[in-house]
Amino acid sequence: MLRDVQPDDIEVFYRQQADPAANAMAAFRARDRTAHTAHWQKILADDSAIARAIVEQGEVVGNVGSWVADGERLIGYWIGREHWGRGIATRAVADLVAEIAERPVHACVVEHNRASIRVLEKCGFEVVGTHQPSGEPFKEILLRLDAA
Repeated sequence: MLRDVQPDDIEVFYRQQADPAANAMAAFRARDRTAHTAHWQKILADDSAIARAIVEQGEVVGNVGSWVADGERLIGYWIGREHWGRGIATRAVADLVAEIAERPVHACVVEHNRASIRVLEKCGFEVVGTHQPSGEPFKEILLRLDAA
């Protein structure tokens, strides 16, 4: 289900992150093609980053990754909207955290994205607080996974 990101995957990820409904759910502003490509080049060049394509029945349905920011290991994922509600995110997050020996692992999810919060809780993450991003009208839910 998870494999290393291949060059052709970047185009699929671009289309998935440009979906307005997914952007609203994640409170994420889509990147233009140039910014998106630069973002993925940076990820793939980062030695602290783990980036995986999520593949179901031969089709790239999203991505999951982990990186270090401000001394904390974080995890994030994006599933193409046409694949929501099938347990794919939960399986992908569980598989990725099984690869990561380092603990704790942190995640931030916009408060109205209850499905994503539930994915992380199913994988053992616990809500540890909230955060109000500067200039944003929403709060983020902060989650942490302590046990391996």
